[in-house]
Amino acid sequence: MIRLENIHKTYQTKDKTLHALSGIDLQIEKGRIFGIIGRSGAGKSTLIRMLNLLEKPTQGKVFINERDITVISEAQLRKVRQKIGMVFQHFNLLTSRTVLDNVCFPLRLAGLPKKERHERAIELLNLVGLTDHIHKYPRQLSGGQQQRVGIARALANKPELLLCDEATSALDPETTQSILGLLADINKRLGITIVLITHGMDVIRSICDQVAIIDGGKIAEMGEVLDVFLHPQHPTTMALLSESGVDANSWRDLVEGVQGRIIRLTYRGVATAQPLLSQASRDLNVNLSILQGAVGKIKDTPYGQLVLAVNSAETQYEPLAAFFKSQQVEYEVLRP
Repeated sequence: MIRLENIHKTYQTKDKTLHALSGIDLQIEKGRIFGIIGRSGAGKSTLIRMLNLLEKPTQGKVFINERDITVISEAQLRKVRQKIGMVFQHFNLLTSRTVLDNVCFPLRLAGLPKKERHERAIELLNLVGLTDHIHKYPRQLSGGQQQRVGIARALANKPELLLCDEATSALDPETTQSILGLLADINKRLGITIVLITHGMDVIRSICDQVAIIDGGKIAEMGEVLDVFLHPQHPTTMALLSESGVDANSWRDLVEGVQGRIIRLTYRGVATAQPLLSQASRDLNVNLSILQGAVGKIKDTPYGQLVLAVNSAETQYEPLAAFFKSQQVEYEVLRP
């Protein structure tokens, strides 16, 4: 649905040229939730604003449904933008208008009759759980409720793409999870492609299918969230994961003085709940010591990752690896 080709964005100051984005290539499939994460100043906000050309690239092409929107007229671009909703960090609601009027506003701009505007707004406010608040003003709502209004407003024109610019950064953790749950539900119910930017790996882990890590205006790493979380390759990815409590290399501090081979097992899906360690130890007569372990969920998929010390005869290592691989468990030797 979305494809960026060799996107560059530069800003000229009095003294120098600033490179906000440098050679960005990415593809976002229809109906998926795609996360873009990076530190402040990495270029993630500039990148998401390329998708509706609120920021125009200095070089490169932006395709939506195979149409290059960098070369179309302003009138054509306005029509494209009607199918792209946007949710903002600080809600951007009209403070002098009611909740109902806020959601009706983009429908009025689109020229819908009053009765249709009202019906559509009521439908959306029911979807986001605010039916009882339609006549309130934004100041009478909590932060989470205001963001729900913002989401309803973004959905008003039945968009195919929803852009979320730090949509949960101003919210407390519990409200954040509530909003993320709402976005995941909207994605499932309506099939809308969602692109969100964040500085928190927990947001990515909760709802995203794919993720791009951006650093210094370039994509440092990109892929399925499960793969990136369990096997990070770039130092920036590892640092962001470590800050969220997932350190891919912390095992190194645990193995000093530990005898035997050090291995890492990575489970996904149903294998996570199986008693494979006890079965391997019993059937292959090997001693397995757990040095480090974690289980959890990435979006809807359970996962587990264990670092083990294996004390065994040399001849048992190959059958042990074969056993785990036969159970759809990734087997990685960290120290021979």
